[in-house]
Amino acid sequence: MKSIFLLASTLLLLLLALPTAAQTPPGSLHNPLNTFEGADPWLTYYDGNYYLATTTGTSQWYMLKSPTLAGLKIAEPQLIYTDTDPSRGFNFWAPEFYLLEGDDGQMHWYFYYSAGTSGTFDNQRSHVLESEGTDPMGPYTYKARIFDPANDVYSIDGSILTMDDKLYFLFSSWTGDYQMLYIAPMSNPWTISGPRHFLAQSEYAWEKSGLNVTEGPVALYHDDKTFIVYSGSFCATPDYALGLLTYNGGDVLEASSWDKSPEPVFQRSDENSVFGPGHNGFFKSPDGTEDWLVYHANERVEDACGGTRTTRVQKFTWNEDGTPNFGTPVSITTDIANPSGDTGNDPLPQREQLPGVRLAAYNDPTRYANHFTQRGKMSPLGEPAGDFEFVFREGLADPTAISIESKNNPNYFFISRGGNIWLARYANGEDYALRATFRQVPGLASGEGASFESMFEPGKYLVYQKGFLNVIEVKTDEDKALATFIIEPVEE
Repeated sequence: MKSIFLLASTLLLLLLALPTAAQTPPGSLHNPLNTFEGADPWLTYYDGNYYLATTTGTSQWYMLKSPTLAGLKIAEPQLIYTDTDPSRGFNFWAPEFYLLEGDDGQMHWYFYYSAGTSGTFDNQRSHVLESEGTDPMGPYTYKARIFDPANDVYSIDGSILTMDDKLYFLFSSWTGDYQMLYIAPMSNPWTISGPRHFLAQSEYAWEKSGLNVTEGPVALYHDDKTFIVYSGSFCATPDYALGLLTYNGGDVLEASSWDKSPEPVFQRSDENSVFGPGHNGFFKSPDGTEDWLVYHANERVEDACGGTRTTRVQKFTWNEDGTPNFGTPVSITTDIANPSGDTGNDPLPQREQLPGVRLAAYNDPTRYANHFTQRGKMSPLGEPAGDFEFVFREGLADPTAISIESKNNPNYFFISRGGNIWLARYANGEDYALRATFRQVPGLASGEGASFESMFEPGKYLVYQKGFLNVIEVKTDEDKALATFIIEPVEE
């Protein structure tokens, strides 16, 4: 068995001799965008900066801010709101924020989201925060729960549609075996002023993969046309995709006033290794001349509705009939020209779509390196499986060495800190680069497998000790065994 592991290690060493990263040309960027959380992204360009929020699944909301789109990759997440109310302080999903007029006649940011109670997803409801002024970063205070008193039920993915200077609330809710789209009139940014009206449900095969789901409705406007773009099928399937409703006139609250396209308008690309693209938003380029799509997607067909989803962006155009043309989701190896008016450069090297690997302990091959709690650990394989998978990148501090990146948390690397190994978000600077770079050598125990010397502390090696990953000076044969790991390729 060890000979098989040795062969795998040799193959991986050969792979590492090849270039594993490429610099993105000036004036362009590449996906994924996030280095924090990646699902259900909402992105806005306002007053010289981009602002991005994504689902956290916790009791806290964070926001990223950057003058350039690519700069969001290294922007420090800022905590903008925490809620400890047990009726609404859990499972924060699907943020959207809009600049709207408040009851004081002033403009405020209204931050819409879904949240519920501990231990279940069944109690999710729609909520909204209000900013003190016109800074998208807040501060925010809780404003209201948004609900139809006649149907105070599960409600997620709240969004705002504006027509004829009136506000309407778009959202998704389960009725029987179908998660449907609904719309309701609003008297202000935090209050529904009439009963909800059914808009759409799963009809076509592409909307029924996994479950009968239509969710994530977002309004889109172009010339004199109004659209609602939504996500269809269960988010845990690779077939999660975007659909289109087109307003045809009449009462905006009636389903008959909306024509549904029979085919998805944005869907998986096996060729580009993009799966489950959906739950999108829209934003403009800094000069206002281009339309851009932001969405989440997975890199592998087996990835599901969890931490593997990453935030992605791409420009889109318009068809002759005025409908949006989103094109095909691009690969993470594709260079994307910056939005018009954006002069930023991508701060991170291009991520090659490399196979994942696992690191088994030489002296206990049933245990594998993982980062379930951000602390580097060694445990038997478990869920989520992605926490046990890594990619070897060109060393951040030395191209002849390696950096160990999380497979399901792009741009998070193992770093040495205080003699311990932690998974830490990429940060600019020599200190981080050194902490995240290791020299891979043949295993110190009999030459099998591999060992990893810290560039931050030369002479010290990555070791497995009592369930944790640490960095120590190797002195004994026992130390050499602790510092040796078996590299196992992950079957794609």
